[in-house]
Amino acid sequence: MTVIRPAEVAEDLGDKLLRWLVGQRFFRTKGRVPTSVHTVRSSVLIDGDPALVHAMVSVDGGDPYQLLFGIRDHVPDHVAHAVIGSLAGRTVYDAAADPDLMTALLDHLLAGDSPSGLRFEADQPIERGVRPRQMGVEQSNTSLVYGLGVLKLYRQPEQGRSRDVDLHRALAGNPHIATPLGVLTDERVDTPVVLGFMQRFLPDAVEGWAMATASVRDLLAEGDLHADEVGGDFAGEAGRLGAAVAEVHTALAAATGHRMIGTEELGSEVDAMHARLDVVLGEVPALVPEETMLRAAFDAVRGITGAVPIHQIHGDLHLGQVLRTTAGWILIDFEGEPGATPEQRSVPRSPLRDVAAMLRSFDYAAFHLLPGDDDRQRAARATEWSDRNRAAFCAGYAEVGQDPGEQAVLLRALELDKAVYEVRYEHHNRPDWAAIPLAAIQRRA
Repeated sequence: MTVIRPAEVAEDLGDKLLRWLVGQRFFRTKGRVPTSVHTVRSSVLIDGDPALVHAMVSVDGGDPYQLLFGIRDHVPDHVAHAVIGSLAGRTVYDAAADPDLMTALLDHLLAGDSPSGLRFEADQPIERGVRPRQMGVEQSNTSLVYGLGVLKLYRQPEQGRSRDVDLHRALAGNPHIATPLGVLTDERVDTPVVLGFMQRFLPDAVEGWAMATASVRDLLAEGDLHADEVGGDFAGEAGRLGAAVAEVHTALAAATGHRMIGTEELGSEVDAMHARLDVVLGEVPALVPEETMLRAAFDAVRGITGAVPIHQIHGDLHLGQVLRTTAGWILIDFEGEPGATPEQRSVPRSPLRDVAAMLRSFDYAAFHLLPGDDDRQRAARATEWSDRNRAAFCAGYAEVGQDPGEQAVLLRALELDKAVYEVRYEHHNRPDWAAIPLAAIQRRA
């Protein structure tokens, strides 16, 4: 049997690994062909056949990715889709797709007596010997369901503390989050890095986006009924979701602290909005006709005279980040905005940022089936659905927290700022969808 050299697996795979990485959803450097890969640190967790190697791998000198290499003489059919390449007659593949190795991985971590440098700190007792299944396609992480727990492996872990872990632990016991069960850290470095986070699995959960878009489809399929007359009306759920978000905001303010900001700090935020708009205007000519309106909406924030509360918020809230269970709404993934730095994500913000982001998500749900569709009736019905559910969400939020309607100037600016961000994102990633945020900006002119 070939001797495993953990420090050289990535380098030995070379172009094979680079080609595989480019095809993964968690690979962040899209649009550019990577040229080099090297191992930052690695450990053999399981030797033999199959073998398991844990590695932090850097591409072109960037922040390292967390990879789990499975190595076998013969790969079974159920993991054939995860093959990366071969080395010395053995096949190397993404071990996250292998239930046998992932069972052994958790047992290895729970044993706690390995020199691998990985440590699992359990918040609650966790059963060993549980065979996991990998959850569906994710954007930036890989999640494995182990019975009553789900282990989220961060594919590109951040240095230092994990905002996702810290905020979940701060909210422990809150009915609108999944209970924290344990944290996986890499202690092969001076400052431990969080590699994974295990939480209570919610088997009855349904994603908010799936529920909302099903409601939209029901409405668009009806010829004469209004949104409040369709069997799949979502407004009740939107109201309950608004109340849940407000409860989480209240808990975050209590657990992590809050403060009030005034004219000077609000002005700095307005400057940042203008700067973001400058960038997008230079890249998306279709936004230029709305420049005057957008700048006026941003500058209106400078006229706010009362103090504005800020604290830790979710930071990347949308219908794909909430789950509906039989017990109520659950918020997930408190990592913050994907495009922001860890320092930017940790800055306290107005809770209206989350409100604005969710309002934008309702708009996306309403219009995601209509890009390129010139049917005015369908567009009117989508607008009706969006308006109804946006209002219901805000009403639910107001039952628990401060009424968003009382802060209309700031909320409008934050929502338009979010839509400007979306215009740029869609322009570069999904050009057909750029019409959704552009139309929203025009409707709110």
